[in-house]
Amino acid sequence: MTDTKSSSDRSPSDDEKTLPKSVEVHDGIIKTSDGEVLQDPDAHLSDHEKQQAERKLLWKLDIYLIPWLTLLYLVAFLDRTNIGNANVDGLSRDLHLSDTQYAATLSLFFVSYSLFEPLTNIMLKRYSPRVFLTVTMTAWGVVMTLMGLVENFSGLAAARWFLGLMEAGLFPGINFYLSSWYKRSELGIRAAVFFSAAALSGSFGGLLAAAIALMDGIGGKRGWAWIFILEGLVTVILGLLTWFMVQDFPAEATFLTEGERARVLKRLREDNQASAEHSKLTMKDVLDAYKDWKTYAFAIVYMGCDGSLYAFSLFTPSIISALGYTSTKANLLSVPPYAAAAILTIIVGWQADRQRRRGIWNILCSILGIAGFAMLLGSQTPGVKYAAVFLGALGIYPCIANTVTWTANNSEGVYKRGVVTGTVIGWGNLNGVVSSEVYRSKDKPKYYPGHGVVLGYLTLFLFVGSVVTELLLMRENKLRRAGKRDYRAEGKTEEEIMALGDQRPDFIYTL
Repeated sequence: MTDTKSSSDRSPSDDEKTLPKSVEVHDGIIKTSDGEVLQDPDAHLSDHEKQQAERKLLWKLDIYLIPWLTLLYLVAFLDRTNIGNANVDGLSRDLHLSDTQYAATLSLFFVSYSLFEPLTNIMLKRYSPRVFLTVTMTAWGVVMTLMGLVENFSGLAAARWFLGLMEAGLFPGINFYLSSWYKRSELGIRAAVFFSAAALSGSFGGLLAAAIALMDGIGGKRGWAWIFILEGLVTVILGLLTWFMVQDFPAEATFLTEGERARVLKRLREDNQASAEHSKLTMKDVLDAYKDWKTYAFAIVYMGCDGSLYAFSLFTPSIISALGYTSTKANLLSVPPYAAAAILTIIVGWQADRQRRRGIWNILCSILGIAGFAMLLGSQTPGVKYAAVFLGALGIYPCIANTVTWTANNSEGVYKRGVVTGTVIGWGNLNGVVSSEVYRSKDKPKYYPGHGVVLGYLTLFLFVGSVVTELLLMRENKLRRAGKRDYRAEGKTEEEIMALGDQRPDFIYTL
């Protein structure tokens, strides 16, 4: 949330009733070149008419932006985790993979993914969302298709490395992209809706894998190979369509009128977001991100949910299979927990936006996950363990979107936010290396080491990390409201004060 002095519920000042006219466009931001100005499109409207115009604008943004981005992430997470379904269907057996080799193929994805993720938001800003998303998505679709042709460990390992490289930019890129269109208090539900695709991909992926596996033997290929080939071809098609479906930044949006584009930029400025302003990347942006304690606090919180997420999503079919079900039934039984997680993810996003509180939702959800993995460790009854899988999903998935939104809400400056979110997400994904090593076939059916590691992640990093971060943000807000940070603005022009980003005295952190 922001300080009430700068929130959108007050009347705009005279200075705020003019907006830059689009004369030159740089990096998706309108820049005035001749001093001309465009009148505020809301200046002549009553309060009721302004609310109606804003609702209409939000609805239009939602219709044009959210469905396609959600579809892209569903496909991305499906391509990332379908190796778990393929393994249940005989991947390791047919390629003669040892436990160590199979775990290595999982780890290689996260290594390349994490190494390149912090750079991707800068690349998205530099080359535009349309170019960046089209190229990366088409490329990873090609890699996924080729995974269906591998014949040994080396081929599978190489494919997983390049899959991680190509997918690295999507999740942080979409979060960064959405933050350039919506206010901070509106971002949570949108991020939750698009991230719910990750949970839906688990549900959809189980059904799809069960169906595709029935093609076993067609064309001399095993069922698991067809999972990779068909899902990869779909990704290639969607990647090419992305060129026509994705708009760049607000100032260049062809689906908006000139007045609507101005209204988007005005709303962002009223929300104290530098996303509405033209800027260039400087080393100061990078240093500001890495000198900020919040970068490391959110990285710790995110590793708690993301490390748990990958362990859960990669091995849920194997965990359910260990309860005594066949590969097809195991894939089908993995559907309901994911569906429940998708619903809760959206509910949490909606409530967090409504209350403008995010940390408390991480804390509450993490308790569900902790209970679930404690049950997996403490019981060998199939019904109890299946119920525990539900709790695990409910405790992990909502925290991913919530934590990323929490991070973006508290990082201001278009490039600083990009570096911070990319670093936080990259560090979280690097913990997928740990996740891919802890569920070993020799630990069946109890999987004590894997469940114990995930329980530790949820407790120490997600739960405790969220509590500590919330308390520190609360303390800083009290200091700012008491005027203890006003010295930062002394002697500075309005432009210099705005350049302080989230270090401005009147920038109030979202708890």
